[in-house]
Amino acid sequence: MPDRTNFLSAFNGSFSGILRWPQLDELWAVLRADAGGRWYLYAVGEAPPTQPSSAVEVERFIAEIDPLLRREYPEEHCGLVYVDDKTQPRFVKIYDPHNLGVSCGYSTNPPLPGWVMSKIVPVDLQHAGPLAQSRKRWWQNLFGSRK
Repeated sequence: MPDRTNFLSAFNGSFSGILRWPQLDELWAVLRADAGGRWYLYAVGEAPPTQPSSAVEVERFIAEIDPLLRREYPEEHCGLVYVDDKTQPRFVKIYDPHNLGVSCGYSTNPPLPGWVMSKIVPVDLQHAGPLAQSRKRWWQNLFGSRK
């Protein structure tokens, strides 16, 4: 059974925003170098994974999420990805460009990220709203119906 306290503590911890697309490229490079490092890939709104993803799955996720973010958020800045440590990440929040709400700054009810990469077994974040069917299909096409 996942340790809810550890995951939620990390989820609510301190994060740095990836503000520029070149910074995102740098983060992807760090994550690719550690692809086999027991990453849990979690699409918020789906059942949280109980097993870490393989290095191939991590690589595939990065290869698919990067163009999705750039295509669906055609801004000069990024601002969709937040990481606990840019050089030795253990937790990454990736916000869906179509569900941003107030993802930065102060909010009493900030939106949940669309996806989480974590080295801690995730727990269900009780997605505030239903997962968009297009995002659900995207995730299922990427990984099927894995548990």
